[in-house]
Formats: sequence, structure tokens, C-alpha cells
Amino acid sequence: MAQDRGNFGTKIGIILATAGSAVGLGNIWRFPYMTGQDGGAAFIIIYIVCVLMLGIPGMISEFIVGRHGASNAARAYQSFGKGKGWGVIGILVIITSTIILGFYAVVAGWCLQYLFASVFGHLNGDAAFVLHYFKAFSSDPLKPIIWTVAFILLTHFVVIHGIRGGIEKASNLLMPTLFILLIVIVVASCLLPDAGKGIAFLFKPDFSKVDNKVFLEAMGQAFFSLSLGTACLCTYASYFSRQTNLWISATQIALIDTLIAILAGLMIFPAAFSVGVQPDSGPSLIFITLPNVFQQAFGNVPVLGYVISILFYALLVLAALTSTISMHEIGTAFFYEELHTTRKKGAWVVTIVAIVIGVFCSLSQGAVHIEVLGKDFLDFCDYLTAQYLLPIGGFLTCIFVGWRLPQKVVKSEFTNWGTVSGHLYPVFIFMVRFVCPIGIAAIFMHQFGLI
Repeated sequence: MAQDRGNFGTKIGIILATAGSAVGLGNIWRFPYMTGQDGGAAFIIIYIVCVLMLGIPGMISEFIVGRHGASNAARAYQSFGKGKGWGVIGILVIITSTIILGFYAVVAGWCLQYLFASVFGHLNGDAAFVLHYFKAFSSDPLKPIIWTVAFILLTHFVVIHGIRGGIEKASNLLMPTLFILLIVIVVASCLLPDAGKGIAFLFKPDFSKVDNKVFLEAMGQAFFSLSLGTACLCTYASYFSRQTNLWISATQIALIDTLIAILAGLMIFPAAFSVGVQPDSGPSLIFITLPNVFQQAFGNVPVLGYVISILFYALLVLAALTSTISMHEIGTAFFYEELHTTRKKGAWVVTIVAIVIGVFCSLSQGAVHIEVLGKDFLDFCDYLTAQYLLPIGGFLTCIFVGWRLPQKVVKSEFTNWGTVSGHLYPVFIFMVRFVCPIGIAAIFMHQFGLI
């Protein structure tokens, strides 16, 4: 089975593909805003500590399950748990990732539409025009669905070509391109008049804003930004070689993810402050606020504003695609292995399910009244996965690795069967057994105002 499944061909392929699963739209529309409102550099310091204490141990835990199981997430948990129902964790995270893929593709489709709109100059106008453009487009019954389906099919095309020929090859192209685009926009943004105000807003430490809520938000951002609880890491690790150093890989991936999030802040805040705009977060930031910001900031050189707008939405498309590829692969691996069919047929199952979810999410944005528990269907899917399924999946994985698995096996995987130093193993197992579960439980309770 391991030979039939294939594996990553290079170390850089492992890092770029797995980092791509973590780097996504959340790095661009959530991290910078949280940093600005929660103390600037003070929040960044707390976030990095949370990545070290919660994120990296959680990543290594999923790596251990995935590489040792050398199969899809459900089978890996089931075989590791010796048939006593632990496979339910794998099923849970596969369901979670498929739901996320469905609604995430809607937003990714919006990015694709805005990329084309930028190329053809359709976003030129004042703030009221940009707001009307987004509302009209997102509530249209057909156009967003076309872009959603197009994005899912683009993801499908990469996944059906396998690990080396599809995912690794695409990641080796997409991630460096994403980084280059980000650097270009950061440089252009930081050269604007009064850009220093935005840089200060991002990096000036304000410890007066630090309270229990900031700590919990930093933990939550670390947890969600690194794709913990979705089986992305577990599935990709099933294609790792036995020589892959798990804790070094986890550290490198966390570093890349954090660096891109900080660079996103350097891209957004200097441009926003140069025109006197206080950035919002979420979809309104990238589809309403920033198009107008770029026009105003680079108004003296319209061609530059035009180019920056194109580069920005190209960046968003690449960031979204690296994430959707990993989420698609989770379900693809499950279906083609458990149904004993081909990769292409397994991928089509995921693609069809994601399209169905994406269509309902898209229609719920205004074309059709689709509500669940008082939320439109897209917001409900986001709420269900972020508030419930992700924390539960991450919590159960920590309990599974920390308390259920034979520690001889866990240590062997951590040290690559004695070929890597095990000095950090006691720290790792303590974090997984105690710190990570308590941290995740705290995040979960915080979501509901219990702490």
C-alpha cells in the first residue's frame, strides 16, 4: 500500500507542500487585524509562544499518526488504536476538511473573480462602487457558483496527478511565487507616504491591551493557522519518508506560516494608513476595503495601482489554492483507499461533494434564503468547523497520541528510530499530554464565553 500511494520526492517538497496547507486566506485577512487590535508586537510575541507550545507539538502529533499509519487518516487512527473505535477521529477530521473545502472554495472563487476583474479594470471606482460591486457579485445566483466550481476543478486537476506529479510539483511552483508576490507588494506598500504609521501599528508593542482574551485568541490563531484538527498534516505525513525529521519539519513549517502572516500585515497596514483607512478583518477587508485602498494609495501612478491590485488577487488565489489542494487530498486518500478504487475516482467523490456544499454556500449569500440556526449556510459551515469540529479533532488527537499510543512507538517516530536526538522528547510528550489539551479546551470554552 505504501508503495502504491507514492510519497514526496524531496525535503523541500515536503516543507513547501505542508506549509502550503497551513498558509491560506486566514494569514492575510485575520492575523494582521488581530495583531493590530491586540497589542501589535505584544500579540506577535504571545502568538509565537503559542506556536511553540501548542502548534508545533500538535503538528508533530499528527505527523506521527500519519507517517506511522502510512494511509488515509481514518485508517491510520483505526490501526493505531487497535480497532477500538479510534478511527472515528479520522472520520471526524475528514468530514471537517470536506466541509471547509466546500465553503472555502466559495471565497477562493471570489478571489479568482476579483483577479480577472482587476486585470480588466472593473474595480476602478470609489468606495461606494466597490461595496456595491461586491454585494452585487456575491449575491448573484450564477456567477459565484461558476467561479466556485472552477476553483474546485482546478484543485481537482492538481490532486489527480498524485503526490509527486501533482501536489509536490504544484507546491514547488505556487509557494515560491506566492512569497515573491508578497515581497513585491510589501516593498511597494512600505514605500508609500506615511507608511511608517502602519508599520508602527503592527509592530509597536502595547502590553496594556494584553489580557486573558488576547492569550486565548493567540492560541486560537496558532491552532487554526497551522491547520491542526483537519487531517491535512496527518495525510501529508503519510507520504513522508522514514528519514524526514518530524520536529525540524514542523518548526520550519511554523516559521514559514508565521513569516507570511507578518508579511501580510506589512502589505496591508502601511497602504491602509497611507490613505487614512482603518482596516477591517475578514471578507470585507480584501473585497471591499483593500481595492479602494490600493486605488487611493497608488493614485499618483495609476498603472502601479493597477499592477498591485492584480498581484494582490493573484497572491490570494495562490494562497487559497495551496490550502484547497491539501483539504482535497484528505478526502481523496480516504475514498480511493477505502473504496479500493483509483485516485481519479476517489478525487471525483470529493470534488462532487465539495461542489454541492459550495453551491449551497454560494446561494446563501443573497440569491436564496438558506439558513441553519439563524446563520446563512456559508457562515454556518464556518461556525460549525471553527467552533466545534476543529477544536474537537485537535483535542482528541492530543489525547490519542499522548495517552493512547504506545510510547515506544511515539518515541521511535519522534527520533526516527534512534537516528535523531531524543533530548526534546520529554518536552514534546509533556506538551501533548497536558499543555495542548488544556490549551485547546480553553480555546473551546472561550468560543462560548465560558472563560
